[in-house]
Amino acid sequence: MLPFEGMTSEATSPQGRITDRRLRTVLDGVRKVAHVDVRDAQLLKFTNNAVFSLPHAGVVVRIAGSATMSARVGKVIQVARWLQRGGVPAVRLLDQEQPLIVDGLHVTLWDEVPETGVTPTGSDLAVILQRWHQLDPPEDNLPGWAPMAEIRSRLAEPDGVSDDDLAYLRDECDRIEDQLPGLPYELPHGPIHGDAFMGNVIGGEAGPVICDFDSSCDGPREWDLVPLAVGKLRFNYPVDDYGALARQYGFDVLRWPGFPILRRLRELKLVTSLVPVLGSRPVLRPQWQTRMDSYRGGDQTTRWSTYVRAA
Repeated sequence: MLPFEGMTSEATSPQGRITDRRLRTVLDGVRKVAHVDVRDAQLLKFTNNAVFSLPHAGVVVRIAGSATMSARVGKVIQVARWLQRGGVPAVRLLDQEQPLIVDGLHVTLWDEVPETGVTPTGSDLAVILQRWHQLDPPEDNLPGWAPMAEIRSRLAEPDGVSDDDLAYLRDECDRIEDQLPGLPYELPHGPIHGDAFMGNVIGGEAGPVICDFDSSCDGPREWDLVPLAVGKLRFNYPVDDYGALARQYGFDVLRWPGFPILRRLRELKLVTSLVPVLGSRPVLRPQWQTRMDSYRGGDQTTRWSTYVRAA
C-alpha cells in the first residue's frame, strides 16, 4: 500500500482536517524540528493515531488523530519513561524533548523496533504483563481507570457516525457504567496497560516488547486479560493466544463471574474507537459497520475482522 493511500481531503475533526496533505506537513515539520530523515515515510496505521515508520532514521512517529488522543500524550510519555526505569520490555521514546507540537497536532517520536519475523505469543504478553503488574506505581500516580469517560470523549467528537448510532452508544455507556461498581474483582488493583492485545506486542531482536500506552491507568488487573479473551471469542485468530496468556499468568478471566460485563465493555471500546476519525478513514467503514450492527443487535456469534494494517 502506498504511504497515504485511502486518505480523504474531505474529513474534519475538532483538531481540523486530518488529510494526506496535512500529514505530509506534519512530517516535514518533524524533519525540521527533530532533524530526522523523513524520506520514504510509511504509514503503518491510522485509527486513533497516525503511525509512521521512518526507515532512514530508525524512528516511529505517532501523530494524535483526535482531541482525545492529544489529551493523553503527556501520560503516554510518563508511562514510557516509567517502564524504561523499571526495565519492562517496551518501546522506548527517542531521547529528546517530547512531545512535539506540529501544525497544532501532538507528535511523539520512538525508537523503531526492527521486525524479526518472530510472532509474539500470548505467553510472551503474559510475561510482560506480570513484570508490569509487579512494578511500584510511578511517583506521579496514573489516572484511575475510567473507561466510560474515555468512550464518552470519543462520542463527543463524532466524525461520520449517525445520530441514531450515537444515541444508542451513549445509552449503552450508561447501562454498562451502572454495572461496573458491583463486579467481584479478585486480582489487586494497580497500574495496568489498559489495551493489552497482541497487536500491541512487537517481536523485537531482544525479545517481544509492548507498545501503545494511551489507555494505561490505575485499575483492575482483570482488565488487562480481557482483550485476548474477547479476541478468542470474537475474532477468527488462527492461534489461541488467550489460552497461552491464561496459563502463563495463572488466571482465567473467562471463568471469572464479572467477565460478561467486561466483555461487553471491551466490545464497546472496539466499536467506538473509530468514532472520532471514521469520516477520515472510509476504507474502515464496512468492518466498523459490521461491528456496530452485531454489537447493537446483541449478536455475540458474528466474527469481526481486524482493520487493514495501513488504514
